[in-house]
Amino acid sequence: MYHHYALHHIEDDTQLSFDPADYSKFKFGDPDATGRFGKALAEGFLKQYGHLLLEHHDIVFLPSPFNYIPTASYYLSQRFKTEVNKFLHLRDKKALLESKIHRYKTYSEDYGNLNFEERLNLISTDTYHVDTRFLTNRLCIFLDDIKITGSHELVIRKILQQNNIEGNFMFVYFAELINRQISPTFENYLNYYYVKGIPEISNLLSRSDLQINTRTIKFILNEKNPINSIILDLPKHTLEKITDYAIGNNYHLMDEYKSNLSQIIKHINYGN
Repeated sequence: MYHHYALHHIEDDTQLSFDPADYSKFKFGDPDATGRFGKALAEGFLKQYGHLLLEHHDIVFLPSPFNYIPTASYYLSQRFKTEVNKFLHLRDKKALLESKIHRYKTYSEDYGNLNFEERLNLISTDTYHVDTRFLTNRLCIFLDDIKITGSHELVIRKILQQNNIEGNFMFVYFAELINRQISPTFENYLNYYYVKGIPEISNLLSRSDLQINTRTIKFILNEKNPINSIILDLPKHTLEKITDYAIGNNYHLMDEYKSNLSQIIKHINYGN
């Protein structure tokens, strides 16, 4: 059985029920915006579906797919999980079990700037893996930050069906685009509403508690955004974290990212 929940419904792109500036900051790792969004999402979800959780003994929680670098959605999911676990604890129920949707391909295309067909073609070339035995006959909660075309959900549903996984499956989103007359590229409008360039990225990276994610690193390493002194003046441990994440995600093998990554590594090693 499939269930669905979205906290915000986007019907008019000029009247949003959440702050687009906060959403943009969240997408680039701002922990304050992430915390507010995750808490609000959990509260709304529990109000509508808390009874469903109490009907199940084992509940498996699955953040959106990623390889090595956490996504903004992953950090959102962790705050959501914390709030849901509080709810379960107060009712003497088991905490959420957590599993992962593994993915083994990365790409440089900006997903938020693609239409439905382009999104589906892109992710259909990817390889996803889930622990089918772990999910079977359980309530499984799949969480993502926003549903624009539904292509990711379509891929997950296909995996469940192809593997004949029986259970209850819940898809949870912070926001969902309801009005199909609005172009899917509206997602990029939200992503970059506040973060428009290196100054905003650097401002966020100056925070010691920034939740560095895929989008932030892709932006820094993209050859269209030449490395400048603002980035190179970041603390060494921040640059080392960026480097570790980039190599772990095989960005050093992608032409679009090689030059900027090499400059950061050189700066770490030689200081100039």
